[in-house]
Amino acid sequence: MAELTASQHIDKQIKDLTDWRGKLLARLRKLVLSTSANISEDWKWDTAVWVSNGNVLAGGIFKDHVKLNFFKGASLKDPKKLFNAGLEAKASRGIDFHENSKIDEATLKNLIREAVALNSAKKK
Repeated sequence: MAELTASQHIDKQIKDLTDWRGKLLARLRKLVLSTSANISEDWKWDTAVWVSNGNVLAGGIFKDHVKLNFFKGASLKDPKKLFNAGLEAKASRGIDFHENSKIDEATLKNLIREAVALNSAKKK
């Protein structure tokens, strides 16, 4: 059997999650991919990872939440305080989404765009 592509792994993960977490991951995935033409999907550590000149963010599945982890989140401006996890970490920051969490899509897209720009700047 052929090895699955990163996108196929993520499709399978979403399909296998039969509760709200699968729907939320699908929604977040769509939002991430719509933010920048420079973002592509990868599959690392059994987790969805979105990359652009390096790792940008990952989508982790947990028992009671879905986490978006920004690999260089500590370097990003977060004026609306979306980051609510890993606030003491040296480099990364996370956003934990629970079953009934509201998603500020515009602000989240701005964070993603800033993270992509940060990776692009460091690549030069």
